[in-house]
Amino acid sequence: MAEAGSEVSQTRIMVAVNESSMKGYPHASISSEGAFQWTLQKIVRYNPNGFKVILLHAQFPPGDGFNEMDHVYTSLNDFRGMKNKNKPRGLHLLKYFVGRCQHMGVPCEAWIKRGKPEEVILLEVRRIRPDILVLGWRGLRPFESVMYGTVSDFCEKHAECPVIRIRRKEEDMPQNRVDD
Repeated sequence: MAEAGSEVSQTRIMVAVNESSMKGYPHASISSEGAFQWTLQKIVRYNPNGFKVILLHAQFPPGDGFNEMDHVYTSLNDFRGMKNKNKPRGLHLLKYFVGRCQHMGVPCEAWIKRGKPEEVILLEVRRIRPDILVLGWRGLRPFESVMYGTVSDFCEKHAECPVIRIRRKEEDMPQNRVDD
């Protein structure tokens, strides 16, 4: 039992988010949108203050000239001081997810790291030590997984925390399953 005045720890849920391969920035992929929605609806909804959502976007390939990779965003106010031209690519994506957390009253942090998504996610899991890692999953068939690879498969096998993979809903599945 927690003593009076002591801080109760929050369960930290890391959600990896990425842009849509069909629409590009600032649109979230079907898979990461689904994983984020699932996290809010199934885990966080009834006790938003008991959780901290950690949003991570791995930007690959690097090279847009953006140097704010290690800045942590915790509210929409963090984005307000920037002009649109200073919000390259992933910041629009993070602003969307941070805004959704803020609307629900869910504490969150968000940032961008450069590199291959599977490597960035595993490095950040080792550094941050979340209680749970939630990833979107395209639900590729075995042959498609071999041909295109999947970040969620790799992370599920190598992450140093429990991993929950959320498969896209069948009605959200694009004609080409590789698209997201």
